Amino acid sequence: MLCIYNNSIEPYFNMATEDYLFNKFDEDIFMLWRNDNAIIVGKHQNTLSEINVEYVKEKNIKVVRRLSGGGAVFHDLGNLNFTFIMNSKEGFPVDFRKYTEPILEVLQKLDIPAKFEGRNDLTIDGKKFSGNAMHVVRQRVLQHGTLLFASEMKDLSAALNVNPLKYQDKTVKSVRSRVTNISEYLKTNLSLNEFTNMIMEHIKNKYSDSELYELNEYDKTEIQKLAEQKYSTWEWNFGYQAKYNFNKLVKTESGGSIEINLNVNDGYISECKIYGDYFNTLDTEEFEKMLISKKHEESAINEVLSKINIDDYFKNISKNEIISCMF
Repeated sequence: MLCIYNNSIEPYFNMATEDYLFNKFDEDIFMLWRNDNAIIVGKHQNTLSEINVEYVKEKNIKVVRRLSGGGAVFHDLGNLNFTFIMNSKEGFPVDFRKYTEPILEVLQKLDIPAKFEGRNDLTIDGKKFSGNAMHVVRQRVLQHGTLLFASEMKDLSAALNVNPLKYQDKTVKSVRSRVTNISEYLKTNLSLNEFTNMIMEHIKNKYSDSELYELNEYDKTEIQKLAEQKYSTWEWNFGYQAKYNFNKLVKTESGGSIEINLNVNDGYISECKIYGDYFNTLDTEEFEKMLISKKHEESAINEVLSKINIDDYFKNISKNEIISCMF
């Protein structure tokens, strides 16, 4: 087994690293890594319905889709991630207990009463500190999980605080749980680096064929290409399989209201209908048609609005108010 300390904290690069190792290597692999502030969404989720768009924009939080299914999670530097990439030689390869057992063994050494609960979670006193997800192609398995060690819980909550009424779709929804940090249960002081090394040493002892592997320059170059061509793109992170109906009502500063309804397919607007008690000199239907086939993405909408006199269609309503009504 190759044991990797991935020292990058760049979310696009790190998600590309998992993809690269899964598809380009044949060996079993264990990797420990961290992301700077990011939201990682499941492969089958509608990204916009999982994130607090305003907060994500304000805090400059990156949003990245991963290979595996399951729900959206918030990463920061107080969260440690672990990844197993294994060749399953027999039986059904989906086994969350198998790949979380080493983590529980480390926590038991620290006298922390952690346990496996539900379908794929690790908890302490009923509070979740680790969510796990899996990607399987034939008999090759990628299972990864979060380990909340000293994360900022207020950021986690705010980044994933979404109004569920805005989006109507059939994609996988995240299940919010009460969460906690491992550090709150430590009997003695332990840094995140020390905790990271404890896990790696435990894995090296548990798997007799283990050896440390460091990503070389070729690996890093190929991973960066994948990050740029896939994991940093709107098409992968927001447009991928994004089919939903969107509705939002906003009270404007002028005292009126505007309601926007969108049908979106693969991230592109296919239908638009606008209601409200606003005044206008040009027909709103003309404006609705301008949005058809545009990305449901702020820069694309902003480009449309920059080419027209908004006051002709929505008297005394600003461009920012129109944009805020669309996300």
